[in-house]
Amino acid sequence: CLLAFGCGVPAYPPLVSRVVGGENARPYSWPWQVSLQYNANGKWSHTCGGTLIATNWVMTAAHSAHEQEEMTSPAKIIVHPYWNPNNVANGYDIALIKLSQHVTLSDHIQLACLPPAQSVLASNTACYVTGWGRLQTNGPLPDDLQQGLLLVVDYATCSKPSWWGTTVKRTMVCAGGDGIISSCNGDSGGPLNCQAADGTWEVHGIVSFGSSLSCNYYHKPSVFTRVSAYNSWIKQVMASN
Repeated sequence: CLLAFGCGVPAYPPLVSRVVGGENARPYSWPWQVSLQYNANGKWSHTCGGTLIATNWVMTAAHSAHEQEEMTSPAKIIVHPYWNPNNVANGYDIALIKLSQHVTLSDHIQLACLPPAQSVLASNTACYVTGWGRLQTNGPLPDDLQQGLLLVVDYATCSKPSWWGTTVKRTMVCAGGDGIISSCNGDSGGPLNCQAADGTWEVHGIVSFGSSLSCNYYHKPSVFTRVSAYNSWIKQVMASN
């Protein structure tokens, strides 16, 4: 039974704090977080994050999947047809990876919920970016999954000229930009997790881009693909593959 576990309700609820800066996540508390890895000379290395949205489907960023095209894997990778690797600001930074076999859901492996189609988060909604990203600019990669609190910045603010300007689109979510924490703590392709009113966790964003100046640059929030803009595309791809 596919949905015996439902979605977005970890067996080990995350210990969410208002700690500024990244912190180690409680083990298994983000059970839909996926590590995309590549094998070089027999050694596996983490490259990007992803989100388990069905027992045989992982959602990630197009720019992550695009780089993985050399992967010799039975997985099927479907990048959004409008994605342009030379123009990340155009949006459509989303890809789905079909696994060669279904994973078995357990206390440690669970599905993420997708947000309602076209839903837009209010300014200052508290969300958590998760991943094995760097702890600071050019810093080392951590062994333990990290989580970082980010507050959503609405489109009207994020698209101001002194912020991201026209680089950011309505199909994106901005979060952070306080100069203290950013998705440096996450990974390309990884989830922006936000808690719904009923307590379930929804993945509202996919880490897309940030400031190349530094991990946590003032007025340059992390920018995520807004998942709720792509519900119908996700459904269509999963149904036809």
